[in-house]
Amino acid sequence: MVESGIMLGTTRRVVGLIPRSVRQVHGDGDGEEALRFYKSRGQHILVNPRILDTIVRKSGINPTDTVLEIGPGTGNLTLKLLEVARKVVAIEIDHRMVQVLEKRVLQRGLQDKLRVIERDAIRVPFPRFDLLVANIPYGISSPLLFKLVYGATPFRSATLLLQKEFARRLLATPCDSNRLSVNVNLVADVELVMDVSKRDFLPSPQVDSSVVIIRPKPQIPNVDLSQWNLFTMICFRNRHKTLGALFKLKGNVSYLFNIFNEHRHSSPHKGDDAPDEGELTSFKEKIILVLRTGGFEAKRPVKLSIEELLHLLSLFNQAGIYFNRRRHFKSEDNFNVDDD
Repeated sequence: MVESGIMLGTTRRVVGLIPRSVRQVHGDGDGEEALRFYKSRGQHILVNPRILDTIVRKSGINPTDTVLEIGPGTGNLTLKLLEVARKVVAIEIDHRMVQVLEKRVLQRGLQDKLRVIERDAIRVPFPRFDLLVANIPYGISSPLLFKLVYGATPFRSATLLLQKEFARRLLATPCDSNRLSVNVNLVADVELVMDVSKRDFLPSPQVDSSVVIIRPKPQIPNVDLSQWNLFTMICFRNRHKTLGALFKLKGNVSYLFNIFNEHRHSSPHKGDDAPDEGELTSFKEKIILVLRTGGFEAKRPVKLSIEELLHLLSLFNQAGIYFNRRRHFKSEDNFNVDDD
């Protein structure tokens, strides 16, 4: 993950990773303790104060707002958030970081405005908050976004520092769609704020980053989200293939046939028996007929808009073809599937 903190006026230093010149820029303590940041865990420290100030300013934080921060690290961003927000709730899994964070906040006299949750941000329920502002740990970007935009906790906006390539996938246009972009843009608008050089971190990661703002849409399409999730999973498993080729694959036909039987018989067990080849062939023809009638057979997912994908899903449903096994949609389901 990418940690957003660097010690400002604390007694800790990063052994072997942060040179003295950087510590002098942010202030030295009167003693030293060792605190190591691990590249293998993606722990990179954002050290550019201009970037931190821009993140806070662009977030549009009101004095009455509660801000949620994921992966605060040692608290460089946290301290700036505490200066403008009513309260900051920080979720951090690394106990060493929590110790440094709480010490720094105490030194600033801001401890009454901070609540630290020492848990895994993917697994812990989000508390109530107005905005999310965070230097997101890169390794959990996809499941965290999924939990955020499809979760039950309402929020006004999320200002996130993400890996640049990941951010570009979020911002993809309909002529270059991917599963990440269509899932997020179904329910939220995404704005690029700025790019951030890898040189603004210590130790430097191998890639640059980008700051984006995600705002939930006031109205979203009336669609079963569990269906949508599995529908896009099939469509974008290879986004450059035609839909006709994708839906002719035996694995996809068998999967949809089992769900078809389950809905038809209103039993979670009826569709579990292996269908014979004749049934599969007939069902495949049913799928292709839907694609052909709607003019989608030769189209490729990468070129489709969200509106076109929603229309195709509606056509499948009208034909009695569904993509979910009558289960509740779970926030831990992940839409980060590699697409070609």
